[in-house]
Amino acid sequence: MLVSKYFKLNRSQATLDFLDIHIDKDIPVFVDPTSLRSLKTEWGHHCVSLLQNYFSCVLSAIRKGDDERAKTLLSCLNERNEFHLGYSKKKSRGHALGPASADEIWKSLSKSKAATTGLLTDLEDAVLFVDGVGPDMLSDAVCNIIRGPLIEYTQNACLYYEIPMEKEVSSGPVWNAHLERWEQSLIELPLARGAPIILIPKVVVRAKQSYNSNEYYRHYLMPVLQKHHKDTNSSLVHVLKGKKNKGEKRVYKTDLYELYGADKLASAKLTVAHPSALTNYRDAKKSTQAPPLDHTALAKLENIPNPDFPALLNEATKLRPGSKDAYLYEDAIEKFISGFLYPSLSFPVKQDGIHDGRKRIDITYVNSAKSGFFEWLSRHYAASHIFVECKNYGKEVGNPEVDQLAGRFSPSRGQVGILIARSVADKNLLLQRCKDTAADGRGFIIFLDDIDLRELIGQRYDVISGDSNHLLYKRFKALIS
Repeated sequence: MLVSKYFKLNRSQATLDFLDIHIDKDIPVFVDPTSLRSLKTEWGHHCVSLLQNYFSCVLSAIRKGDDERAKTLLSCLNERNEFHLGYSKKKSRGHALGPASADEIWKSLSKSKAATTGLLTDLEDAVLFVDGVGPDMLSDAVCNIIRGPLIEYTQNACLYYEIPMEKEVSSGPVWNAHLERWEQSLIELPLARGAPIILIPKVVVRAKQSYNSNEYYRHYLMPVLQKHHKDTNSSLVHVLKGKKNKGEKRVYKTDLYELYGADKLASAKLTVAHPSALTNYRDAKKSTQAPPLDHTALAKLENIPNPDFPALLNEATKLRPGSKDAYLYEDAIEKFISGFLYPSLSFPVKQDGIHDGRKRIDITYVNSAKSGFFEWLSRHYAASHIFVECKNYGKEVGNPEVDQLAGRFSPSRGQVGILIARSVADKNLLLQRCKDTAADGRGFIIFLDDIDLRELIGQRYDVISGDSNHLLYKRFKALIS
């Protein structure tokens, strides 16, 4: 059973910011450290900082020969079930480092030149060079290290989606980067059939881990070794004698495997001698980061239908204009926008207070786009956040509404917003007001009505992928032309 069904949220995965996990078994997806690094938000930076701090402490203990501290640090990455990610086919059981496996990982790290020479710098490097650390274990370890931010995210998500929480639930080990130790406390968390649940933003999960030991060894380390043996004209060099490739030097990978071996200890030892292979691999991973899972992939994983965007929009447009249904309209628009503009926009907050709560924004999104219209915005304008104001009006939208949204902008928060209303008598006049606001340097407001939202449904791919032949791009260009 999915979390959304268990807690009767009346939402599908498309309209939820978190991964809609099963409460009693795992979903075969992972939290990849590179996905956290690509998330340019305060929350993402906090997670990356925790990973770096924790792993630095582990490596420092090993290099100093402080074996007990290293084992203690590793053993607290224990097997817990709150995240429900990974390959477990039946009951979720976790694959992180329990006391027994922690001892094995400690032995592998202690023996590995990668750990003792400074070659290891990031947690994902362990997948390449440390026996016993695979993709599933890495993901669970990451989730445990960033347990603190994930608990905070879960608590915020529960308040946002009205998921009940229970008090005095064990937090599990939480990494304290300031004191460089694990701590536990009693906190509020949701319980499903008596077991705690920790939610994860769906924008950071991936179908597989980015780092792969076989890929690195075969496609990055081996070519460097082949070149090295050619340059030194070693005994492994074969000079071809055929007419087609006469005189060409070749070094066969099978000979290299036989000479050096192909396990992770060998990979670490060879990488110390040829660090360019690891540099090339890291650079390649930075330039080819996997995008977040799209709606189709998530639907397939969870065996649910693909999102029905016309139906989501109809939930908003079927409401009668007027103040009576203003909250229902805002809620329906948030569901539509959250699904329609995922993964470009994430981490929604409704009625977000600014200026010590004196002003409120209907919906605030983090701009997480890696491609498309919103990524273009983030490169050219102050658009770290996108603000959405919803007006369930059946009347003219005038200067007060435009000024209200413009008053929410700032260089640090962002200066791009979307004003959504049911309809206006003079649309051209409202668009001109938005253009005047931009010309005055007060920010960029994209106006959309019911008709515009229906038009956008057929243009979703263009908005997300980057084709500029869509309404959002045209409407924004009109503001600055």
